[in-house]
Amino acid sequence: MSLKRADNNLGAIAIYPGSFDPPTLGHVSLVSRGLAIFDKLIVAVAINPLKSTLFSVNERVELLKASLDHFPPKRMEIQSYEGLTVEFAHLMGASAILRGLRGTPDFDYEFQMAIMNKHLKKDIHSVFLMADQEWFFISSSTVKEAASFGADISHMVPRPVAEKLALKFKKNEPEK
Repeated sequence: MSLKRADNNLGAIAIYPGSFDPPTLGHVSLVSRGLAIFDKLIVAVAINPLKSTLFSVNERVELLKASLDHFPPKRMEIQSYEGLTVEFAHLMGASAILRGLRGTPDFDYEFQMAIMNKHLKKDIHSVFLMADQEWFFISSSTVKEAASFGADISHMVPRPVAEKLALKFKKNEPEK
């Protein structure tokens, strides 16, 4: 089965959705690998009012722009969206939703989502890539937790993210 070509002559387009709260080097790795597969990749920052985030949607978009500025802008863009991911993918002319997997719990959740998305939009495919071994243990949640306790997370996130996390948690420190 081949991926559907978009009508806009850009070739195969995929979206890479997530909360990216905050972006990690695992996310950067997946963008790089996604660009090796697809002609264009839309990094899609999900707005979910039911989910509590450390960074606002605008901050997450800006962090991604600063973290991904070395990728070709004609082949990658960053957008925020609200609603169903599969509907956003359809709206963007994407033929695929790219997702990263770190282990069995990720697979179970992503498998259920892929089946639901297939029922909603049969022409949009789910593409899964295993996380690179060096980023297998990293998640946005664990990075935030470690940073909140003052741990050095600079080897887990892009420099702009490490700087912003340090500022966020410095502001939250109690006065001495």
